[in-house]
Amino acid sequence: MSDSLNIEPAIDRPDDFYEALIEAHRGLSDTDSMALNCRLILVLANQVGRTDLLLQAIAAARRTHASEPKV
Repeated sequence: MSDSLNIEPAIDRPDDFYEALIEAHRGLSDTDSMALNCRLILVLANQVGRTDLLLQAIAAARRTHASEPKV
């Protein structure tokens, strides 16, 4: 078990995943789409199960925001 977050591409079929994700949002209002994203984040966080990795993921996602300084 790794102690650091893997930020390298690791999805076995990324195009299929992306298509399914887009399809899941089709027809939803902005509010419902955001709620779907929130539920998906919680489901995936539960799958990861490790708070240390989840905190690293939050920090990595935050760093990718354009207004945040890269550290």
